[in-house]
Amino acid sequence: MDLFKRYIPVFFLLAAVVTIQLVTQYTETTYYLTQLTMSAYYSVVVIGLCVLMGYGGQISLGHAGFFAIGGYLAGVLTTHNLMPFMDHGLVVFMDKIGLLVDSRSLYGETLLTVQPWAACIIAVLTAGVIALAIGGPILKLKGHYLAMATLGFGIIIFRIALASTYFGEADGISEVPGFELFPGLEVSGNFVARVSNYYIAWGMVVVAVILLLNLIHSRVGRALRSIHGAEEAANAMGVNTARYKLYIFILSAVFAALAGVFVTHYNGGIGPSEAGVMKSVRYVAIVAVGGMANIWGALIMGIVLNFLSLRGVFGSYDDAVFGVILVIIMLFAPEGILKINPWQKIKSLLALYRTQDKEESAIEN
Repeated sequence: MDLFKRYIPVFFLLAAVVTIQLVTQYTETTYYLTQLTMSAYYSVVVIGLCVLMGYGGQISLGHAGFFAIGGYLAGVLTTHNLMPFMDHGLVVFMDKIGLLVDSRSLYGETLLTVQPWAACIIAVLTAGVIALAIGGPILKLKGHYLAMATLGFGIIIFRIALASTYFGEADGISEVPGFELFPGLEVSGNFVARVSNYYIAWGMVVVAVILLLNLIHSRVGRALRSIHGAEEAANAMGVNTARYKLYIFILSAVFAALAGVFVTHYNGGIGPSEAGVMKSVRYVAIVAVGGMANIWGALIMGIVLNFLSLRGVFGSYDDAVFGVILVIIMLFAPEGILKINPWQKIKSLLALYRTQDKEESAIEN
């Protein structure tokens, strides 16, 4: 029964996804699916970060860096021509085992590039290895020291993407081919495949949510909650806090990198703005609004805020809006906006007013 209750919201999510698609088709507003698809991919980053912050108790201001690692590596591997290196042993080996594909550039040039599936696996594994390498030392830090360390990592990735000619510098990488998941099912910006791309993105969200729900209701999830509540006490009770913190950090990094891969193929390119500090701040702000330990709250807020941002609702004040949101939530709703009980707030204000009124009456008497 508990297992059934756990998955009830998942069924509602699936119903909402299908309903939205049918409504947009009926009202001839399928152009909204483009932003909803992008919102889904960004929400994968958000819910991964939600588990890291809300259950692992670790704040990260560098998750845009992992997103960029996935996106940039996928973009480079699927667009960089390996023809000049055809005699290289590694290239020959990759070609023999079917990891390379022949294609044509816009100018008719023959290209030899890495197959998208292989590029995706390489990109995600690279992000995981980097998370493992930096996670060991920086996760020993706490509070604002950890935030500063992850921020430094994000800045490094941003500067590498911006300064490297290999990654396209300020222009980024373009002409990234579609990612054929299965025959006839491709992740790309093709308008004809808008509906299928919408379902691919939300399919990824559903799988990610189910995985994380199972995780937080498992023994590992209980260990993470104990670390968040009192790390020293959890350590004293035999919980390997360092290992669990590292594992959840790697998992959230893999989620971010995977989302980066799919967004890059969907958009046909990626630019250094995806690795910017404000992108990381956005992810943290969305998690804070939805609730640090509330996957569904983070998902809902991720959908809403990313959709509004992608639609240009905030205009040139987009980054400022997310910064203001983060400050307001930290001041007035640290547990997330969905945890606010309006009636309780009203009762608290009324009680405060009555207390002040009684004190004034007592002074006058």
